[in-house]
Amino acid sequence: MNEFSIICRILGSLYYRQPQDPLLEPLYALIRQGKLAQNWPLEQDDLLARLQKSCDMDELTADYNALFVGADCRVPPYRSAWVAGGEGDEVRHFLKSRGMPPGEGAADHFGALLLAASWLEDQQQEDESEALERLFAGYILPWHETFQGKVEAHAASAFWRTLAQMSREAVNAMWEELQEDADQDE
Repeated sequence: MNEFSIICRILGSLYYRQPQDPLLEPLYALIRQGKLAQNWPLEQDDLLARLQKSCDMDELTADYNALFVGADCRVPPYRSAWVAGGEGDEVRHFLKSRGMPPGEGAADHFGALLLAASWLEDQQQEDESEALERLFAGYILPWHETFQGKVEAHAASAFWRTLAQMSREAVNAMWEELQEDADQDE
């Protein structure tokens, strides 16, 4: 798994899964112990240190639920809530056309989109860069800045404010990398 995939997998999992999900236990342990920084490919040491200091599971779980869960959540994590005509079926169709097995949940969830980017990167098809560019340009970039800004504004915990900042920087860095790769291919 390369750095691009690692970033997408970690951030996608944190947004997509409930904090109390047993699959996330090892990830939260790495964060609490300050060991995520050892494997984090971006220069975000200050943010990682803030994330570590704010990793109180009760607090971040309560905030996750208030921010992202239910019809009256503060910040809907779905593209369809931020982009006119941005229904999840369009995303699901795109991912299925790339060979990704359909998942159970909403395909346009921010975390699911990052997990999809990890999956596309890991598949290493000839046109993976084109698929990733399309995923980012069409389904992530049009709303991620607004979404992350709302997370920062509405989060009660420092954990989610910090993660929003990290995510914004990471998505922008990955997009720049995709653009550089595309320029080199031309």
